This record gives sequence, C-alpha cells and structure tokens, in this order.
Amino acid sequence: MHAPSPMALLLIAIVVLVLFGRGKVSSLMGEVGKGITAFKKGVKEGAEDIDAAAHSEPKELEQLKTADDIERARADLAAERAKLDAERARTGADSALRDVTPTDSTKL
Repeated sequence: MHAPSPMALLLIAIVVLVLFGRGKVSSLMGEVGKGITAFKKGVKEGAEDIDAAAHSEPKELEQLKTADDIERARADLAAERAKLDAERARTGADSALRDVTPTDSTKL
C-alpha cells in the first residue's frame, strides 16, 4: 500500500475538525502526548532496573565466603534447574497431547 496523498490527509484533518471540534482534538492530542511521555519514562526506568540488576549480581557472589555458603548456593541452583527441567518436560508432554495431526506412520 502507498501513503495517502497530502490532499487526502488535509481532507481527513478537516473532517475530523468539523466532527469533533478544535477543543476535543487538542485535548485528545494532549492525552496522546502524555501517553508517549509515560511510555518513555517506563522504558527508561525498566532499563535502569536491568542495569541495577546486572551490577548487583557480583555483590551477591562476594557474600559467598565460606564453603558452606557456596554449597548451599549450588544446591539452590540445582533445585531451581530441576524445577525448570520438570516444567519443560511437562510443557512438552502437554504439547504432544494437544497435537492430533495424523502423521504418515498412523495412516492406513
């Protein structure tokens, strides 16, 4: 598709102004501007949170000073990995059950 011509855009703008009035259109544009500003602020805060989390990981590792702390952390990681593997297997089994498409080996 191609972009509308400038004349068509002008006609659309005139129709919108006639239907809604200048006040309604300006307030709508103000709301759009506020939404864009809020979105940009959220993206910036999300990036700051990610940066803060990336920089805080080495501090957590520095707290593991004794062998018992290290073993406890390894056990926690192994338990978390086991949970993720079980979830992955359950998801795979669920998707296999949902797939009812016949394959060539099941045809008579």
